[in-house]
Amino acid sequence: MVVLIVIAALYRIVPSRPWGFAPQIAMALFGGAVIKDKKWAFALPIFSMFLSDLLYQGLYKAGLTPIYGFYEGQWLNYCLFALMVVIGFAVKKINFVNVLAASLIAPTVFFLLSNFVTWSGLAGLRGLNRPFSFEGLLMAYNDGLMFYKGNLLATLFFSALLFGGYYLLTKNNHATAGKAAQV
Repeated sequence: MVVLIVIAALYRIVPSRPWGFAPQIAMALFGGAVIKDKKWAFALPIFSMFLSDLLYQGLYKAGLTPIYGFYEGQWLNYCLFALMVVIGFAVKKINFVNVLAASLIAPTVFFLLSNFVTWSGLAGLRGLNRPFSFEGLLMAYNDGLMFYKGNLLATLFFSALLFGGYYLLTKNNHATAGKAAQV
């Protein structure tokens, strides 16, 4: 699990990756759906986010990136990732349809809530200072579309990797155990 956290954190700080294309939402879904110990289900994406934020902050301080790791209102992202784990809890049966549905729902919920809270100023952020009107809210959502696209594609891709890998590992383990029982 530690290796997964570190790899995901390192991947998130790769400079040339598309905006929003990172594995943390898929990790949150996977943790919620698969990890039985709920504290570890929450820890998986939160530790990964924190480690990558820490790395971003170090790179920013060293003048190697314009992206800073820690900022006002950041606690909201951590809360939203905890919510993504809760969405993973709703995946009671791991199959293609349920994982696909969760992989579409989670980044959409993240997009809607994070942009709304940023627009509203509830997290101490005011985004691009969009007006407090319906048009301003739509402008805020438009501002986040490039991140949403990346989050959606990343969640679909990394969910396929995580859940698909889990399926293959558990399928092989069950097949091996079944053959051993027959001997």
